[in-house]
Amino acid sequence: MAPEPSALVSEEQILLAAVARLTSRLPPDWKVEARYAGGRGQLRVDAVITLTTPEGQTATLYAEVKRNLVTRDLNSIFEQLERITDAAREEKPTDVIAPLIVARYLAAPVQAWLAEREVSYADATGNMRIVLRRPALFVRDVGALKDPWRGPGRPKGNLTGQSAARVVRALVDVRPPYSVPAVMKLANTPSGNTYRAISFIEEQDLLTRGDDGTITDVRWRALLERWSKDYGFTKLPGVTAYLAPRGLTDLMERLADLPEDSPAGRYAVTGSLAALKWEPYAPAKTAMIYADRPDQLAAYGDLRRVDAGVNVIIASATDTAAFDRTQLLQGNVIVSPSQVAVDLLTSPGRGPEEGRALLDWMERNESDWRQ
Repeated sequence: MAPEPSALVSEEQILLAAVARLTSRLPPDWKVEARYAGGRGQLRVDAVITLTTPEGQTATLYAEVKRNLVTRDLNSIFEQLERITDAAREEKPTDVIAPLIVARYLAAPVQAWLAEREVSYADATGNMRIVLRRPALFVRDVGALKDPWRGPGRPKGNLTGQSAARVVRALVDVRPPYSVPAVMKLANTPSGNTYRAISFIEEQDLLTRGDDGTITDVRWRALLERWSKDYGFTKLPGVTAYLAPRGLTDLMERLADLPEDSPAGRYAVTGSLAALKWEPYAPAKTAMIYADRPDQLAAYGDLRRVDAGVNVIIASATDTAAFDRTQLLQGNVIVSPSQVAVDLLTSPGRGPEEGRALLDWMERNESDWRQ
């Protein structure tokens, strides 16, 4: 019987819970045996799980069991486990031996990392993917979507919110090395929010820090792609659809003449129209604009609210990083390429294709846009 969730404190309890979940999803005539070793003994693995079919075929899973597991830990854990399983296969070439990662909870990025490398995994909530060629076995199931043991004070498991947006943008737009306080100053974010965001980003193996805590490397493209899972231009509060009756060219000309002291306040163009500065993809069909005061900006641009025939979308810039490091294009204020890329990745239609094309350009021309 699997332990109660609240009792999952030790690695052995976590193993038993995960094995119970696996057993319940196998045919009833399969036999499952689990032995917890805790990394001791000749095998030097945490656990050995043997699966036996009714015909007597067996497979042995060498398992590494962790209470908590994040993406940055996976390389070293998998390399160690792979060395152990390779050595075991050499000693027993006729046996089926495979690695298995077990944890109390495996977040979606961890699951994706393991699946991409064809590594079997299982957690105590029921998330699992077990693949064997002999005996033929494929088990895939979904358990908890959020960590049920995540307590107050721990870093958020996502990159939502204004502070996270500003931290991501700072890490992407400016080349390291820099300290966390330097990021805090650059992003203009509170200390606690900055440290929490950077901790989460580090957990996802999207940045590297030196022994003194200095950030030495940022995998900026992967970071933008990860941010796009939690952020979306069209999901922002107060997004409003409009029609520019005289077309987008007329609208851009009007905005280029917007006085600095206009009641409409600040604006910044994103999406396809902004991408023209770096990587033209196709004629823009829709204008995507951030604004301090969307209604006033719409009035200045002579826009009309519509439900169909939309060619302008305006989002409130209050809870965004849109105005961080803006640029100019033909007199119009546009957001930085990092913001454009994410906005395209999260927009409908051909937007994601345009976003990937812009990211490709950014990789080829990093010195042209990254400070």
